[in-house]
Amino acid sequence: MAAASSPEKINEDRRKRVLIGTLPQDFLRISDTSQQQQESADQQAAIALQQQMYGSPFVQNAAGRLNITIGQAKLVKNYGMTRMDPYVRLRVGHCVYETHTDPNGGKNPRWNKVIQCLLPQGVSSIYLEIYDECSFTMDELIAWAKVPIPQAVLSGETHEDWYPLSGKQGDGLEGMINLVLSFSTAPVNPYFYPAGAVAPVMMVPSVNNTMFGIRSCAPVQVYTQPPQPEANGAQFSEQDLKQIEEMFPNMDKEVIKSVYEANRYNKTGAVNSLLLMAE
Repeated sequence: MAAASSPEKINEDRRKRVLIGTLPQDFLRISDTSQQQQESADQQAAIALQQQMYGSPFVQNAAGRLNITIGQAKLVKNYGMTRMDPYVRLRVGHCVYETHTDPNGGKNPRWNKVIQCLLPQGVSSIYLEIYDECSFTMDELIAWAKVPIPQAVLSGETHEDWYPLSGKQGDGLEGMINLVLSFSTAPVNPYFYPAGAVAPVMMVPSVNNTMFGIRSCAPVQVYTQPPQPEANGAQFSEQDLKQIEEMFPNMDKEVIKSVYEANRYNKTGAVNSLLLMAE
């Protein structure tokens, strides 16, 4: 039987296996999975789409600013073995918003969340869904409702009411939700959200879309900044676009072009927006 190695011999063997010199840049880094890469690409696409949507035509098509306060809900049943963790997803026109989750809110969740959004011309109703946030499975849809915007609100009055919710129990039988609505035609900056307000959520579609096209989408929270002031007579420049692409070699060229167009061919504004996306 061979004699046991001495401590000195063991340490010497360990030193031979130690990496000496400059460590590689990817040392101890875990490469992104294909799913993480897809999520990153979806987020970039969502930002570009939102910047396009909040361009001048969208703002010009807005009838005014709609303020929605989502107060609380009274649900008829707690689904699951534990108290539910409900949150609200709201759609106004093509914009989707979410409240925070009320942990252990159960049948009586409270949010008291203010949402300020642009109300597009011709939109007379808002749609909402209440979900139970789940840790290991897809969030479960609890209830939903279509809420007509009262004419009194569009005339400048503040309106508070309880609206019936539909769900597994039947139409209008899943409980009630408390909303406060007000409307203003004053000019509004769509990129400004005061304290407590909620920025829109861009929904990246998944394979199984249901209801009004957002239930099984993956939400990407996007906070944007207003486009930089447009240069006098700014026009599309192939050279500027090429320079921007060289500055962001790892970013999809279609996304770069969309951001460049959304900033109305303002090179500085496009670069600033892309830097925010790359953070």
